[in-house]
Amino acid sequence: MNSRTFWKKPQAITIAMILLVGLAGFGMARASQKISFSGLHASMKLADPAEGPSKTGFAPVVKGVLPDVVNISTSKITRASDQPSNQDDIPPFFQQFFGQQMPGMNPGGRMPRQRDQREDSLGSGVIVSPEGYILTNNHVIDGATDVRVTLADKRQLKAKVVGTDPKTDIAVLKVDGSDFHAITIGDSSKVEVGDYALAIGDPFGVGQTVTMGIISAMNRGNLGIEDYEDFIQTDAPINPGNSGGALINDRGELIGINTAILSHGSGGNEGIGFAVPVNLARQVMNQILDHGKVNRAYLGIMIQDVTPAIAKAMGLNDMKGVLVGDVTPSGPAMKSGIQRGDVILEVNGKPMADSRTLRMAISMMNPDSSVKLKLLRNGSQSDMTVKLGELPASKEEAKADEGNSKGALEGVTLENLDADTSRQLGLPATTMGVVVAEISPSSPVASSGLRRGDVIQEVNHQPVKNVSQLEEAIRKAGTNVLLLVNRQGNTLFIAISM
Repeated sequence: MNSRTFWKKPQAITIAMILLVGLAGFGMARASQKISFSGLHASMKLADPAEGPSKTGFAPVVKGVLPDVVNISTSKITRASDQPSNQDDIPPFFQQFFGQQMPGMNPGGRMPRQRDQREDSLGSGVIVSPEGYILTNNHVIDGATDVRVTLADKRQLKAKVVGTDPKTDIAVLKVDGSDFHAITIGDSSKVEVGDYALAIGDPFGVGQTVTMGIISAMNRGNLGIEDYEDFIQTDAPINPGNSGGALINDRGELIGINTAILSHGSGGNEGIGFAVPVNLARQVMNQILDHGKVNRAYLGIMIQDVTPAIAKAMGLNDMKGVLVGDVTPSGPAMKSGIQRGDVILEVNGKPMADSRTLRMAISMMNPDSSVKLKLLRNGSQSDMTVKLGELPASKEEAKADEGNSKGALEGVTLENLDADTSRQLGLPATTMGVVVAEISPSSPVASSGLRRGDVIQEVNHQPVKNVSQLEEAIRKAGTNVLLLVNRQGNTLFIAISM
């Protein structure tokens, strides 16, 4: 027996005696009040099983939607070397055995053997029709050689990829069968910031999981995730494996397909998740089912946002609309009379806040359809109807190239454009203008959007053919200068405040 044990025993006996005395007193007091355990039990109010449980929250909504969300497992075969491809990845202790031999080479300089490697991944999907059509993300099934769907009732079915659209990260799958439990498709155009949102999927492969949040923002874009971005942002936790799952409202209607998270390298949820709006996903799905691919409308213009500097240089009262930086020869816009320098204010009566909004509006229309535009040209508004074409497979609609410069052309080296320079820049020999040869990092226009190799063709809508004309035009321009720049065959406007 050690001293620590010895000192604890008496203390325990003393405490036990105190507790016995206290309990005896408590028992006498309770007896004097004539309250027995049986009486206490009789006073408790217990739930009547016949009444059923009292449901609160979103349980009834979730119960009706869970069968519509599925797990998607994919496999693909990749070729891998049987040796490391980078010596930096080899622990220092083992590097001594390689000597000067190049990593990835076998002794004697032979290339390493290539072997097949199987890669498995998990994602989610949403059943959108009783016939077994499923919406998911393209990145969930991209490159897969085998796609299997596990339903909520644990049945596993082989899925066929009907079609994909990498530009919006949407894919359509099909499983054989009928009378599948299909989700109710909502209207994402009616979703508002602050609405409840529930994300359903299979994060980390743990099984069906439901998380709750609100709609944090609408029409998120310019994130660099996809070519066409019009995301719903939510703080409902979305984690790896949720991709392709359902984002629903408090009525159980599908409003989006969970697609991406902002995680700052952690790989997990940080309260910023993005979903493709169901209206866009449905439009893509319909195109795939009707044509086997997505056919996008084509306007044929180079567009950019109206920045404060551009608005000031062009004498605009505000920054509404989208500026036409260039018009594609023989394209729908040129045939309809749209000109470089026009500002598109509305499309089919809907205001255009920025270039992304215009790109999304046109991309969701059908080729050969007509669109009504409201234009601002030289201070006057006019209406124009344009018959859209089909976006060529080898050519993207041009994205906006913003400029927010300050200062003049100080620190910019300019050269006259000659035939040799035109050929080097891939421009027609007839191109006229002044070449930006160098831009000093300390130049006031270094952050304006002007780049080395740009050809300045106009200053405040006045053509310039050489450096002398350009310098004279800038001297006469006043405090605001609007440059028309030819960049690799496309023109755009850059505003500079002197």
